[in-house]
Amino acid sequence: MLTTESPSDQHPDLDLYLTIDLVRAFTEDQVHAASIVNAASGQIARAVDAAVPRIAAGGRIIYAGAGTSGRLGLLDSVELWPTFGWPKERALALLAGGRTAMFGAVEGAEDDRAQGALDFHALQPTARDVVIALAASGATPYVLGVVEAARAAGALTIGVANNPRAPLTTQVEFGITLDTGRETISGSTRLKAGTAQKIVLNTLSSAIMVRLHKVHGNLMVDVLPTNAKLFRRAIALTMRVTGADEATARETLNACHYRVKVAIVSLGRKIDPAAAQAVLDAVDGSVRRALGEAPRETRE
Repeated sequence: MLTTESPSDQHPDLDLYLTIDLVRAFTEDQVHAASIVNAASGQIARAVDAAVPRIAAGGRIIYAGAGTSGRLGLLDSVELWPTFGWPKERALALLAGGRTAMFGAVEGAEDDRAQGALDFHALQPTARDVVIALAASGATPYVLGVVEAARAAGALTIGVANNPRAPLTTQVEFGITLDTGRETISGSTRLKAGTAQKIVLNTLSSAIMVRLHKVHGNLMVDVLPTNAKLFRRAIALTMRVTGADEATARETLNACHYRVKVAIVSLGRKIDPAAAQAVLDAVDGSVRRALGEAPRETRE
């Protein structure tokens, strides 16, 4: 039996716990999940370094999963657009059973390996694409079908599983094993296995976006303002980086159609928005280089 499916021997009388002890049983498991991801930092970093050149060359990030894993992948794909201004058509998610499965189980969908391959082929993949495949068991047929098709198409494959020596992590180029162990509620991998997967996705996609110059310092300068909160954030970011007052930041952002990076370079170099955009385009969107700062990597 898979570790993630085996009954836990830590809390055999869970249903008899006082509420405070019940809550602590769950929260302690979540903390454990985070420590497991931290231990996999090296695996994650290697996957990031391999993914960035392909995506920078025009590739897409394609998530694949079933059940909780598939929903987490879909969530990560959706959040890249407002956070980093990443094009929606370059962050795609394959979920066993289709979008209907986002809101309810689709019987047997995760067991259909052939459908995984078909769904992937429908995206018209190229060798520049990066596939992030997730499965707590590491053996979900639908996900393995996606991986098989992705490798045949020359796409880069990253696999995330919660059981050691899982087929998923051995059949991809970059396997990330999160051995979170047995669940507090036996087999409920929406708990710490799901938490670990969510942390990995946050880390993978965010690190990739930093490497693609979607972040200046630790500021999300490619944010797309779509509501009042994000409009305020865009103004605050522009003021913070440039030292401009609020009126100047607002005026410049308006002229730049609220593209924060363009506003920063426009103010920093005292050039018009079109010229600022041209400078950014010439340096792959790096605000540091556009402002004439020498790029350097530092350790924490």
